[in-house]
Amino acid sequence: MLPFNRYTFAIASLIIIGNCTSAVAQLEFEAAPINYSDSAPTDSIAQLQKQLDEGKLELKYDEKTGYLPAILDALKIPRSSQMLVFSKTSLQLRRITPKKPRALYFNDDTYVGFVQGGDVIEISTADPQLGGVFYSLDTTKVDRPQLVRDQGQCITCHASSRTEGVPGHLMRSVFADRSGQPHYGSGTYTTKQSSPFEKRFGAWYVSGTHGEMRHMGNVISPKNVRLDSLDRETGANLTDISDLVDTTPYLEETSDLVALMVLAHQLELHNLLTRGNFEARSALHYNTVMNKALEREEDYISDSTHRRVASVGERIVACMLFADEFQLTSPIQGVSSFREDFESCGKRDSKGRSLRDFDLQSRIFKYPCSYLIYSEAFDALPIIMKDYVSKRLIEVLESSPEDDEFENLTKSDRQNILEILRETKPTLFAKSVD
Repeated sequence: MLPFNRYTFAIASLIIIGNCTSAVAQLEFEAAPINYSDSAPTDSIAQLQKQLDEGKLELKYDEKTGYLPAILDALKIPRSSQMLVFSKTSLQLRRITPKKPRALYFNDDTYVGFVQGGDVIEISTADPQLGGVFYSLDTTKVDRPQLVRDQGQCITCHASSRTEGVPGHLMRSVFADRSGQPHYGSGTYTTKQSSPFEKRFGAWYVSGTHGEMRHMGNVISPKNVRLDSLDRETGANLTDISDLVDTTPYLEETSDLVALMVLAHQLELHNLLTRGNFEARSALHYNTVMNKALEREEDYISDSTHRRVASVGERIVACMLFADEFQLTSPIQGVSSFREDFESCGKRDSKGRSLRDFDLQSRIFKYPCSYLIYSEAFDALPIIMKDYVSKRLIEVLESSPEDDEFENLTKSDRQNILEILRETKPTLFAKSVD
């Protein structure tokens, strides 16, 4: 584990957060079998630091943005994923204003935050076994850059009921004034894939078109304003945000709407996958203790263990299949190359179809099954949880729309997704899930 330094305080929020709240049904992840803080991460940042330590990689320093371009390139994070947020909800808050927003970049598992004149570059990632792990990189030019792991400050807020009670990430929509200060008294919204469009993107810049739908982005909020009195017309359907903010200090000129939509789904599912991982490991740990205490067979799995797995497993399946996704009432379109960059990474079947293909007419994706099914976080689920989720996914996809609660999936949707998965994720259909 890397040593603590004063800059780890500055990474308390890569994704917008509001006031910290106590967790509901929070798992005890600092104890066995999780041992969050005492376990060595295996995520992309830990691997990157290993390459730096071994001299296999150098990070070039840019005089304008420091190590940011090099970090993004090393992690294969597209610059087109740039999103700009101007609320003072990071511990580098003194440097964040609507004129100097924080820039966020992401790929399937890692998030990078950049603040103009900041002390650190903020980095967090979804570790396959530990969930959200938080790091910082000093912005000062040095011979050997060090990605420093946070020692517990970040999870004060990043392990609450809003993150499924596990170390994770969240996206918030807030009312913020001309200085970027949130008006918490006006209300805040946690953004998930089910969130109404009208409650999204408060204190974010948004570049893209969305027809008759309206969001909270691109707008400075007067004190005590409420959702129904917020002037959302001035921030609607902006393809150029240069009149609102000077984007020249950043890598892109955009804060892409499609990237923002994808982020909401990805954060929610990653948190659920972490919860599924922790829940299964904790349940099996307790099951082992009880087997010994009650002198049962070592491989006996109790009904309560199965129930704990099923409870979280069902929520994972629902999120993966976009069961509660907000239905678009107008088409949406971004303005950067994010759509093309995102789709180009997709695994494709013999018909050229991918789970990363966008729809953006009435829903986000053309084939509504999450691309995170290919992620390390999914593959790292304990066998009992992965088997449950895999079996239920196949069960839903092989059934008819009238036979289950997944009304969003037509017969054609199910068939297309099944065919794509059979070719691109054959392990999902292995006999171990029967």
